Amino acid sequence: MANLDTFNNPLMLGFENIERMIDQVAKASSEGYPPYDIEQVSDTKTNIILAVAGFSEEDLSITLENGKLVIKGKHTQTEPEKQRKYIYKGIAFRQFQRVFVLADGMEIKGATLVKGLLTISLERKKLEARITRIAINDLDKPKGLKNKNAKLQR
Repeated sequence: MANLDTFNNPLMLGFENIERMIDQVAKASSEGYPPYDIEQVSDTKTNIILAVAGFSEEDLSITLENGKLVIKGKHTQTEPEKQRKYIYKGIAFRQFQRVFVLADGMEIKGATLVKGLLTISLERKKLEARITRIAINDLDKPKGLKNKNAKLQR
């Protein structure tokens, strides 16, 4: 991925990890398995839907790690599956990992597995604007001087 000079701007403080996250997302999106959809349900609700046919609930794990939604799948063969003899085996139950980077305020509401589709429901909470007044400490001011109109006492 091309170097993003925007994040090297001296006015952008504390965004050092953004470029690394963008590179991770670009790498992860090049993976085509399993296929997925992202559905906008409402202004605040989103669903991520993964096609995981053949995977059971026990074969899947969903975790939230430092703002990243990580979905892993590893199919474990049952005894009856091990006994089968195939003339041709074209269905691959390969393990996978999908990572989605979530914005601040995104919450995972739940996950369902129906007919081979894993649906993860997300909701964005409204972030309230925060304004914080920062006190200025004048280190040059002599001790005991409370405000700029007060007189120095000796």
